[in-house]
Amino acid sequence: MTNTQLQLFVKIAETGSFTKAGQALNMTQPAVSRAVSTLEDELDVKLIIRDRRNGIVLTDVGSRILVLFREILNGFEKVEQEIAAEKGLEVGVIRIGTFTSASAHFLPRIIRTIGEKYPNLQFDLHEGTIDEIHRWLESRQIDIGFTIMKDHQFERIPLLREEMFAVIRDDHPLTSRSAIRIEELAQGPMIICKGGFETPIYELFAQADTPLKPKFVVSSLTTLLNMIQEGLGSAIMSGMMQAYQPPNVTTRRIEPRAYRDIHMVLPSLQEAPLAVKLFIRTTLELFGPEESRL
Repeated sequence: MTNTQLQLFVKIAETGSFTKAGQALNMTQPAVSRAVSTLEDELDVKLIIRDRRNGIVLTDVGSRILVLFREILNGFEKVEQEIAAEKGLEVGVIRIGTFTSASAHFLPRIIRTIGEKYPNLQFDLHEGTIDEIHRWLESRQIDIGFTIMKDHQFERIPLLREEMFAVIRDDHPLTSRSAIRIEELAQGPMIICKGGFETPIYELFAQADTPLKPKFVVSSLTTLLNMIQEGLGSAIMSGMMQAYQPPNVTTRRIEPRAYRDIHMVLPSLQEAPLAVKLFIRTTLELFGPEESRL
């Protein structure tokens, strides 16, 4: 197996296309097909199935090998980063998984700060749901992710505790209250956003010994806010989302006050490339708990 074969297989899996993978690596279509065939012959297994309806599909063993190939390529990158750092020339690509509000809150300042000091470092950003971020980590598609879930599968670095608020339309009967109890909020229709964002909300209702029976379950936080604006229900969201609050929508504190924790997660801090460790250090210096900034 060659480095090019590994890169090609990973790129095919990510793009779902022989053509796009070849373009990314400056290879012709025949060269891509030959490289894949040679790789499968060397391993003596079928890695990729071409399906007219579904396009490129990885076999079961292909999906498992994809994770290993990414780890091998990451190992090559770690060697390159160590050599470059020895020469005072930090290089590398940092693959980051993040959700929308975290992207807006954290990443612009982090990227600017790192870029000013280490202009050769590159960033590959993947934005999605909490569930998608965890799947990207499992498949090693990203190096590090931002999450609100307590997953013991990955190493977790505490970053920020943010307050949760009740989000209601400004003509809601509870707008006269400075704080709203979970039991009161549950009396009206509730809207939640799936994809991992709902986990802390279910925990809040469980702590209040109040069943959560959402009337609507959506996939987009923007859709959730627009539905509140139309008077279709209420929700619980983080303080970060107030920046996206549309007209006629307001927030109230939850009583007792409620919080969710944002973490950075990665497979292993000890085995992380230098560029990822630099990203973690910079993020903690800018946004982390006071003790991490010393």
